[in-house]
Amino acid sequence: QVQLVESGGGLVQAGGPLRLSCAASGRNFKSDAMGWFRQAPGKEREFVAAIRWSGPSTYYADSVKGRFIISRNNAQKTVYLQMNSLKPEDTAVYYCASRTYYSTNYYGKDNYSYWGQGTQVSVSS
Repeated sequence: QVQLVESGGGLVQAGGPLRLSCAASGRNFKSDAMGWFRQAPGKEREFVAAIRWSGPSTYYADSVKGRFIISRNNAQKTVYLQMNSLKPEDTAVYYCASRTYYSTNYYGKDNYSYWGQGTQVSVSS
């Protein structure tokens, strides 16, 4: 059984930073890439960032490019999302997700097989 557990969410003032973590576990955990998505009330779940477990490449939504940084620790099977210069419009539940097989599409949520339970990020103005 694969488990993804997010942590690090909370309430922060606009302009502040927050760091999310996603720890993966499970005997059968096999993953090509990890992604972060978010879902605000009344909106669709949207792509935020992604990273493969190998190589330096990272992928970002235009709305967070230059403010958010995704990184990984392979030994600990943990992925991080450093969020800087947060804005009220970043308020959402943030989910990490694991993609099992390689694809050039990092942005579609249907490409990801396993999901965490989500962590709330609230940014006050």
